[in-house]
Amino acid sequence: MKTTTHRLQGSDIFSAIVAAPFGAIGIRTEAGQVCELVCLPPHFSEKNATDGVADAACRQVGRYLADPDFVFDLPLAAVGTLFQQRVWSVISGIARGSVRTYGQVASHIGSAPRAVGQACGANWFPLLIPCHRVTAANALGGFSNQTDEHGFHLGVKRWLLSHEGAVGGGASPWQQQAMWA
Repeated sequence: MKTTTHRLQGSDIFSAIVAAPFGAIGIRTEAGQVCELVCLPPHFSEKNATDGVADAACRQVGRYLADPDFVFDLPLAAVGTLFQQRVWSVISGIARGSVRTYGQVASHIGSAPRAVGQACGANWFPLLIPCHRVTAANALGGFSNQTDEHGFHLGVKRWLLSHEGAVGGGASPWQQQAMWA
């Protein structure tokens, strides 16, 4: 019965739902802009786009899932505080296959690592603003305000980093084997 409830909720909340290797991606649009992208567990069913922006987002998400070098070009709603926007701007400059630590981003903007982590967790557009490319100094860190090492959200972060070519087992602290387990 839970699956049915989630399917109905997805139909009501999202303008489209796209299947992904880790589950699905919910897309919310409003007033001709993408308002939110959400990584969803596998029990959410796909949903056809309800408008042109949602359709464009579906196509672009599909292209990114097929090619990690794909560059998104979608109208995004203005969200977040000025501080969050500063963090997201820095994160948007991290190249595919690269990562930075919360501390590195914090040093770059003159802030604290915990505040950067909070801004990453508040990201409304997790594929377009690649917060998955920000990790803890000695571990994977969180994703979507979740830190359960074996939970769904960190599994998504692992998949995204692997998809983009940031593989574990190297010399850098963020590449510790435990984060890829």
